[in-house]
This record gives sequence, C-alpha cells and structure tokens, in this order.
Amino acid sequence: MIRHGDRLMVAVSGGKDSLFMLNALESFKKKAPISFDLVPVYVDPGFDNGFAPDLESVVSRFSGSMMVKYTDHGLRAHGPDNRKNPCFLCSRQRRKSLFEMARDQGCTRIALGHNKDDIIETLFINMFYSGRMGTMVPSQSFFNGNITIIRPLAYVEKKDITRLAKRLRFPDFINPCPSDGQSKRSVVRDMLQEIYRDNHHIKGNIFRAMGNIEADYLLKKSL
Repeated sequence: MIRHGDRLMVAVSGGKDSLFMLNALESFKKKAPISFDLVPVYVDPGFDNGFAPDLESVVSRFSGSMMVKYTDHGLRAHGPDNRKNPCFLCSRQRRKSLFEMARDQGCTRIALGHNKDDIIETLFINMFYSGRMGTMVPSQSFFNGNITIIRPLAYVEKKDITRLAKRLRFPDFINPCPSDGQSKRSVVRDMLQEIYRDNHHIKGNIFRAMGNIEADYLLKKSL
C-alpha cells in the first residue's frame, strides 16, 4: 500500500478508526524499511460545535501538526434541496476536498480509516439502496494512477480498533452532524449486528464471500 518516498495524506475524521490508523502509521514509519511522509488532515463540515481545535490537540500528541480545511459541506448537504440523501452529498464533497488537498500538498496517496465492518456494510448499502453489488477495496487508483486511496485497516475488525483506541486513551468526539445515527449505514449496521449475534462465523463468511464470487451463478447485468 505504501512505497518508498511516498507522501501520504492521512484523512482524520475524529473517529477512533482514523485516529488509530494515524497512530499506527506513525509507529510503522519509525521502523519501516522504507521512508515516507505523513500529512494528517481534517475536513471540517461546517456545523456548529465543531471539534477541530480539540482534534488538533489530540493529533499533536503523537503526530505533530494537522491541516484543517473548514468547509460548508455538511450545511449544504443538509440544505432544503437535499433532504433525501445528505450523507451522499457530504461524503462526495469531502472526497473532492481531500483530492484537492492531496494535489496541493504533493501527496500521491490518501489513507482512509475504513475497517472490515465498514467494507461489509458498504456491500449491503449498495445492494439495498443502489441495486448494485460492490464495496470499498483496500487500494484503489484515481486520475490515471496519480492518486491512490488506501485503507490500511481494511482487514481489521471494528471491535479490535475500539479496544486498542481505548488503551491509547483517544477521546470520544461528539459528532455535530444532525444525521449522525440516522443514516442508511446506521440502519445496515444495526441489521448486521443482530445477525452476527446468532452466529459468530457470519461476519467472516460475508467478508470471504466478497473475494469468492461465482460469476456463473449471478444474473446478467440488466440494461
């Protein structure tokens, strides 16, 4: 995922996943057989009671300074013309900002904190709400290979990240987004958690199934 000489932008959201990812990358950097630079960034969505200054303080404990880009992505996404799917627009605008920041900072890779649970949830979100089968991948190139998104935690379960983040004493930041806990992802997450309770093998089976596709037993793509 990381090459010698890379300048890697690390997207920090305030959640424990991205904080743990940044901490792990900083630790890896000290003993890695290759040399690379890390550029932590945070895209503030523009809500009242934002936590950017407090997040900067936490990041400074183990990674030095962090870039903050203040935007109105969240406010626009929750505007009167976009009430049906604010999360999609906000996420798309945030991704655009990250690409622009990576270009301006000379970064060829962007690290996102998505974990194993996120990848499974995305599979069901796409099936339920978009009628397509696909999810996030650990490494994906954009713009003819000029920028690559990597997900270093792609094979790590959320519960393990939470446990380790607690040991590192990362704080709980209150998400000021009015859609927090009410998104499509939250609906899918709750459904999956209920299913997992019945059989602890199910999560692993779903994850393996995404790399074990029997294409001959799927419907042909409809027009």
